[in-house]
Order: sequence, then structure tokens, then C-alpha cells
Amino acid sequence: MSLKTNEEYEQRRTRQVSKIRAVLDYAMGILIVGIGLFLVFRSSFNIKLNKIYPPDVFDKVYGVLTILYGCWRLYRGYKKK
Repeated sequence: MSLKTNEEYEQRRTRQVSKIRAVLDYAMGILIVGIGLFLVFRSSFNIKLNKIYPPDVFDKVYGVLTILYGCWRLYRGYKKK
């Protein structure tokens, strides 16, 4: 194998890994934002969990932090693309 072939292979592999990481960041970002939205708006849902563990301020604060982290993951995936 020539040196040029090795360099092309490494560049192609690096691009593939970058694309996979971007897709992973998108998927995790969407999942994390969804969890954050659930925590923020949990009190408006009529679910059994609310009767066992009533929503409080901590749920909303943690939900907002989770949404921010999820948005950061989405942004990171966008920048890698």
C-alpha cells in the first residue's frame, strides 16, 4: 500500500467516525430534551407517578437544566456535521 492510500483511508475513516458521532449527538440530544420537557410539564399530565411522587420545584429546575444540556448536544452534533 502506498502512503497516499493510507492517508485517504484515514481521512475517510475519520469522516465516517465524525458522522456517526454527530448522529449519536442528535439522537441523544432529542432524547434528553424530551426527558427535560417531560420533567418541566409533568404536572399537567394525569399519570400515576404524579400521585406517588408529586411534582415540585426541583423537577422544573432539573428539567430546564436537562433541556439546556440536550440543546448543547444537538448543537454539538450540528457542528460536527
